[in-house]
Amino acid sequence: MLPYPERVEPTRKLRKPGLEHFIKFVRELPDLSPRQMFAMLEEQGYRGQDEARRAVCLLAYRHVRRVKRIYLDGVDRALVPRKCNCLLVGPTGCGKTYLIELLFGKILKLPTALVDVTTYSETGYVGQDPCTILTRLLHAADDNPMLASIGIICLDEFDKIASGQNNAIFAGAGTTKDVTGMGVQRELLKMLEASEVVVPLELTHSTYGDHVILSTADIAFVSAGAFSGFQHVAHKRASRDHIGFGRNIVRGRYAVDAIAVDFTADEVESIANFQAYGFLPELIARFTRVVPFRALSAETLKDILNCDVIERMTSEFEHEGFTLNVAEEVLDHVVADALRRETGARGLSSILTKQLEEVAFDAFGGGVGGTIDVRMVDGAINVAVSLDP
Repeated sequence: MLPYPERVEPTRKLRKPGLEHFIKFVRELPDLSPRQMFAMLEEQGYRGQDEARRAVCLLAYRHVRRVKRIYLDGVDRALVPRKCNCLLVGPTGCGKTYLIELLFGKILKLPTALVDVTTYSETGYVGQDPCTILTRLLHAADDNPMLASIGIICLDEFDKIASGQNNAIFAGAGTTKDVTGMGVQRELLKMLEASEVVVPLELTHSTYGDHVILSTADIAFVSAGAFSGFQHVAHKRASRDHIGFGRNIVRGRYAVDAIAVDFTADEVESIANFQAYGFLPELIARFTRVVPFRALSAETLKDILNCDVIERMTSEFEHEGFTLNVAEEVLDHVVADALRRETGARGLSSILTKQLEEVAFDAFGGGVGGTIDVRMVDGAINVAVSLDP
């Protein structure tokens, strides 16, 4: 008999179509090569991050192949490579979480849970219990434990659970919350490895609710974070190691408070740097690959602005009866502003949305149409409206 995830009977009804449905789901997982996934991401609108994208596409390919070899080919689990966990490190707005959502959720259609890890605290403290991370995956798999057992969990804002990096403000500070983040790190240790976890069926603090035992042996964890200040920590360590007679002090490439920074392979491959930042070395060691993301270039940001932001805005205004024309110099100004503010792709839509707010407020829903021209006048964005007669 083929191996399959163990199932238990909780008091609450779970969706259990049976082993046949599970095998059918695994068989129908897309047989895409890493190159094909890379190209499909481009087709779906993902831009930039070629090196990081290649690494994540290869991780996705290995995950699907591993699952198929175990559950379709009946290969002994001891003869296949261990599951891959991945840590994505890069500045805000560079496309880390969007890559995971697009690749695993929309292209491969695997059960995918995107979780903000900052809301969790060690068991027994105020905050969500880390085991409910698997509850979210279970919900993403339509309450089917078998499908959840081969899914993907993306731990967003992962850097915020570093010891000394958690600056959350809460009622009863110092008495009711795991403020160091170390407790959450310890709880995650067993999940990232192959283990069986008691998973509540509902997102609740009660320990008496229905639950199921879920194996994490085939669940891939992808963590993502901006790791603000990480480069400064790495620079301090490198400087300390290089101070002495006949040695040169290593100079940092960025200001301490810089946001849009590029991480080097040497910086992110040193577990000692993560330990200095506030992470348990054994937790970082659970990640098969640490992938550095780069701050998006002006060219890439403009491409995203044209293909995503402007396209969506134009479509919205068309539905309201207006033709939206945005001049090229406006696009260059928006990109330059996003680079200055170090917001990455996230800041692109907010800049234009703010400029078009007043026009949209007055024009939308009025039953009239017209043309809206967005241009640069005296170094500032100017919006002119011409109503149809």
